Amino acid sequence: MNWDWIVSACLGVGLAACCGFRVFVPMLVAGLATKLHIIGIMPGFEWISSWSAILLLGVATIFELGAYYIPWLDNVLDTIATPAAIIAGTILSTSFLQIDSPVLDWGLGLMLGGGSAGIIQAGTSLLRLGSTATTGGIANPVVSSAENAASFGFSILAVLLPLVCIVLIGIILLYVISKLLTRRRVIFTKPAKQ
Repeated sequence: MNWDWIVSACLGVGLAACCGFRVFVPMLVAGLATKLHIIGIMPGFEWISSWSAILLLGVATIFELGAYYIPWLDNVLDTIATPAAIIAGTILSTSFLQIDSPVLDWGLGLMLGGGSAGIIQAGTSLLRLGSTATTGGIANPVVSSAENAASFGFSILAVLLPLVCIVLIGIILLYVISKLLTRRRVIFTKPAKQ
């Protein structure tokens, strides 16, 4: 059994899922870890560890982290972040999958990485909407801080311990999916007003 393939897939999907918390943090962590030769990346994706990419990702990360602390902008960013998280998650997972077929590589990258990033992003968007609805947005900075910590923490964990990270991300994904399904059932089972 080729454990390198499994570890690389866990690394890629773990980093991709973190894009659901913040789009640019996992990409920055991946770029820095690749630059420091902690992890290896597939041919064609070496650009992520270039100094120009690291600089751009660093600036984008700072702006993204700060923007989520602005009360009205955080909800607007969630609208933009959903497709961006799916794209970033697809790129990150594809850049670590060791598959010779480009179609299969990008297809799995989209399903595993883009899908996990999209599910986590949907969960964080619902959490922020709930926070805005119940506290008028006062608790949103706390939610943002937790999301920032999760993005950095899980990204670093994905680089250092990818197998542990994928188990934790899997638990989070199952939790978010169950909440989304429960919410959907509640919406569709409400009796019509007469």
